[in-house]
Amino acid sequence: MSLIPHLSARKYLVLFASAPPTRTETSNVSVPVAEANLEDEDYDTSNPRRGYALIFNHVDFANCTKREGSDKDRDTIQNALEQLGFDVKVFNNLTNKELMDELEQYSKKDHSLNDCFVVVVMTHGEDGRLYAADKTYPTTDLWEPFVGDGCKTLIGKPKLFFVQACRGTKFDVGVKRSSPSPSIVTDTVDAFPVSSQRVCIIPAMADVLVMYSTYDGHYSWRNPVNGSWFIQSLCSELNQNAHRKELMQLLTSVSRRVAFYYQSNVPDNEKMDAKKQMPCIVSMLTKALYFPKKS
Repeated sequence: MSLIPHLSARKYLVLFASAPPTRTETSNVSVPVAEANLEDEDYDTSNPRRGYALIFNHVDFANCTKREGSDKDRDTIQNALEQLGFDVKVFNNLTNKELMDELEQYSKKDHSLNDCFVVVVMTHGEDGRLYAADKTYPTTDLWEPFVGDGCKTLIGKPKLFFVQACRGTKFDVGVKRSSPSPSIVTDTVDAFPVSSQRVCIIPAMADVLVMYSTYDGHYSWRNPVNGSWFIQSLCSELNQNAHRKELMQLLTSVSRRVAFYYQSNVPDNEKMDAKKQMPCIVSMLTKALYFPKKS
């Protein structure tokens, strides 16, 4: 069965090492957070609600090919997120303005009783841009309404973005490995003693994670019947391990599924045949995130 490369996205795991603190700096994009939370290693998931999960599914476009198989992804990820207790909202084939209006609306909601916030986007894409039904927009537009103090009730809470879209036209040809392969389905501020009266400042981009289905400049693959490699792998991990694994461990398993278990099968097109895919994570999370069952 032919697998269609669908303009998809990527995933980076970025590790930051800071130099010794030298001086105090202030920034108008930093946001205050309660100091009582600084020693916690895990995000608070004891809130009454899991949170909102927005799914933006794009199949039909004004100037692009139809994304066959995306509805399969939509239904699968909706079910997986609902099983986790998210309040899932699905949007199909929105224009750029409609999509931005929805993001703005949810950035103004009260998330005080929620654990976290999720956005899933499935569309065509190119380097740094995604497609709405009518035109493209910068990928950063997805999270800008929610970072810093853009959404005060999400400060200190994890904000997760999953992007299924291409980021270029390159193909990953893969490399051979000697061990047996699995079965393939086709800077800083001065240190200071904290006190209960002091309000701590956190970076504006703290507590954001973006996972892309592929890395910069490359295609992302989608089966017209079975859906995309990335979304289907993400759903499998959520369904099987969401209550057992910490988020980064779970997402590493998603990457392993995509990287090892899938390969394109387009025998009539040598350029596209037998190609691989590697998701990427950009993580600015500051704590471990678990999804315990809600009572």
